[in-house]
Amino acid sequence: MGISSDPARPTVPVAFKDILAKKHDGGELSAEEISAIVDGACRGTMEPVQIGSFLTSVYLNKLSQAETSTLTLRMKESGDCLVWPEDIQGLTIDKHSTGGVGDKVSLPLAAALAACGYKVPMISGRGLAHTGGTLDKLESVPGFTVSLSHDQMVHTLRQVGCFIAGQTKDICPADREFYKYRDATSTVKENGLITSSIVSKKAAENLKALILDVKIGSGAFMETVEKGRILAQAMVDCSTSLGMSARSLLTDMNCPIGFMTGNALEVAESLQCLKGQGPKDLDDLVVNLGGHLLNLVDPVAVKSAEEGCARIQERLSDGSALRKFQGMLEAQGVSPEHAQKLCDPDGDVWSVLKRSAHQTDILSDRTGYVESVAAMPVAKVVQSLGGGRDKPGDPINHAVGVELLLHVGDSIKEGQAWVKVHHDFEVLPETISAQLRSALVISESPVQSSQSRVLEVVTPTGQA
Repeated sequence: MGISSDPARPTVPVAFKDILAKKHDGGELSAEEISAIVDGACRGTMEPVQIGSFLTSVYLNKLSQAETSTLTLRMKESGDCLVWPEDIQGLTIDKHSTGGVGDKVSLPLAAALAACGYKVPMISGRGLAHTGGTLDKLESVPGFTVSLSHDQMVHTLRQVGCFIAGQTKDICPADREFYKYRDATSTVKENGLITSSIVSKKAAENLKALILDVKIGSGAFMETVEKGRILAQAMVDCSTSLGMSARSLLTDMNCPIGFMTGNALEVAESLQCLKGQGPKDLDDLVVNLGGHLLNLVDPVAVKSAEEGCARIQERLSDGSALRKFQGMLEAQGVSPEHAQKLCDPDGDVWSVLKRSAHQTDILSDRTGYVESVAAMPVAKVVQSLGGGRDKPGDPINHAVGVELLLHVGDSIKEGQAWVKVHHDFEVLPETISAQLRSALVISESPVQSSQSRVLEVVTPTGQA
């Protein structure tokens, strides 16, 4: 068939109250008890108040590594898993990011990995609040479809090597059930619940290797390296326990990635990266995440992350990654004419992508050097422009966004434009201008920009 499901568990009376009391008192749940919780949530035999009680107890008392692994496995088994033909098995790799501002890394990375001969079955999500969604970015390309059948997935992996598609309702239904109540009970930020949510969906892709990009800073939900390291370790260890080779990079998310934030703008910048003209920090992330993943999936062929980085850089430089991206566009519904125009090194992407009605520059009121551009105000402005959604299902405007004209370390003069706002207002509201001005910090002294956004590498516990 190509899709596998865990057989239905026998229906037996479950004493949910006893299980909840055990966790409430700080006890460690057995595999059978965790299975009962997941089954009860999916089948509706567990009351919503009981699901909320379980999540709150986990938030207060945490999950052990064993509990996290078991919960993740049971969530994976709650629905369909993707099963790949023999010629694809062993080659499937993917990346997950905890979410950032201007984070378009998945687009060029998937293509570069495919150009290295691997298969990238990337199941992605939509944006919510200030976090942009990979699917929303790609849907700014006319004709691009994120809904693929399993047969279409297999065909695209064979012909191109990568796809980026949305999650079906049959993959990890337990995650959807739990997430509804995590939001309502303010338990979203518990590491065990975050880990089980992310890793269960990646495990359902039947991957050989997974690289995890854990964002750190004011534009991420993990604001310190210490907190990010704990989450990264939990996800890496959980992934390993489920049979995936895994590693995590902690990466800086204090400033937006690249210059563009907003759906169509980020597609345009991704194409610049694939054409060898991308911003240095975006290139750095694509190369490092890809390089570590190549070393992870086949350490015999790629003996170090540095060697892997060189291979990814070569695929970006020689045009093979760009050709893979063009192939993916066509395989997912974009007309050959539009795909060709987008991927032509000398072409105008705006002959295909939609532009906003207006662009407004914001000027600096000081002379000096750009010390920082805070990511969160930029993200909130994009949402205010209509480029993000307040709740699932809200429509979004793919054309709007924020384009930085300068980056950290650049000199700036009073009266110089430092940011361009792409919007559909007749006149840009002053509140938006003020919000962006609050993001810019100017230093009187020269500022040294960081050479890399990578802060730390996290490997499985016990591995050097």
